[in-house]
Amino acid sequence: MMHIAPSILSADFSKLGEEIATVEAAGADLIHIDVMDGHFVPNLTFGPPVIASIRKTTNLPFDVHLMIENPERSIQAFVDAGSDIITIHCEAESHLHRAIESIQEKGVKAGVSLNPATPLCMIDDIIEYVDYVMIMSVNPGFGGQQAIEKVLPKIEKTRKMIDSRAPHVRLEVDGGIKLDNISSFRDAGVDIFVAGSAIFQSGDYGRTIAEMKKILASG
Repeated sequence: MMHIAPSILSADFSKLGEEIATVEAAGADLIHIDVMDGHFVPNLTFGPPVIASIRKTTNLPFDVHLMIENPERSIQAFVDAGSDIITIHCEAESHLHRAIESIQEKGVKAGVSLNPATPLCMIDDIIEYVDYVMIMSVNPGFGGQQAIEKVLPKIEKTRKMIDSRAPHVRLEVDGGIKLDNISSFRDAGVDIFVAGSAIFQSGDYGRTIAEMKKILASG
């Protein structure tokens, strides 16, 4: 089943609780939270206290994407804040298997993410152990970017890897997903679509999410 995960990186930070409630009512399946540290990526966003605060506003799963250096050091804090899924970058963690196990031991689903230029072989030895694989379709660090559609072949290869070796894994794409390209990523085999500006800058969250789901269902 395919899901839409609005990224609150593009929401109005002055009223995050209200924004989350609105996209939940509009049909969002998960809330995607981009955590940036100003080191692994050139921006700063949310930390555990903000996540703990907005956790009170919804029962939707929190899909927390850690774009930070040495993420293993921070896992417990993000678990305690209310994360349901924690995704870490293979480029940022030298002990990837141990970090994935640490997340899962705490009762949270674990994902691994790859930047656009990172080869798929980087997760060849971890694919069976994770719950999610996230392919970045933009270089991480900023919202509102255009999707790099040259990642589509990598997504197709990831889909084949998952189907043949780890069918329990959900495949997620993050970056530049909009109404005019979501069908291409659907056809490549994506299960979860992270969309930020396409939803939060649309003026009508409900209509946008409904149209995205209509496109996904049409495939």
